[in-house]
Amino acid sequence: MSQSRNKVRIIGGEFRRRLLPFPDAAGLRPTPDRVRETLFNWLGQDLYGKNCLDLFAGSGALGFEAASRSARRVVMVEKSRQVCESLQANRQLLQAGALEVMSGDALLYLKNCRERFDVIFVDPPYDSDLLQQTLPLLAQCLSEGGVAYVEARQWPDALPEGLALLKRDKAGMVHYGLLGRAAEGA
Repeated sequence: MSQSRNKVRIIGGEFRRRLLPFPDAAGLRPTPDRVRETLFNWLGQDLYGKNCLDLFAGSGALGFEAASRSARRVVMVEKSRQVCESLQANRQLLQAGALEVMSGDALLYLKNCRERFDVIFVDPPYDSDLLQQTLPLLAQCLSEGGVAYVEARQWPDALPEGLALLKRDKAGMVHYGLLGRAAEGA
């Protein structure tokens, strides 16, 4: 049973319908298909030319989905060595040249980030305070017009300065939304 349970299906783009295995790991749960469908309706089905960052990559569902939809570059950051190895194997399986898998701490990556991304996926383990630690660091890494997708069990009470809510929804126990850079002086 865990054989079929630990697979994520790409729902759109070049790799559509491909099933990718991922290991058992604490706190690892792929973004549900229905939520991913809504997300990519919001973002647009084609991410051609966009630079994407998948923090807390986990199963890789969001990053692989972005690569499948013609993103120019997708950086996946994952702390668990075992999960990182799985992401690398799936990258090779798909021959996804636009994907880079980085082994390391997502917060450290953000704090040291010197580039800007058009789309940042933020889906940390639910039973952690990583979302609260990540949110204040996002605006500095978003490009002009860039968006951050946030997924959590509990939506944050307030957003840090520099971020504005663009869209928000809920599916079952999953709260999710898009954030953008707040207008200067707003």
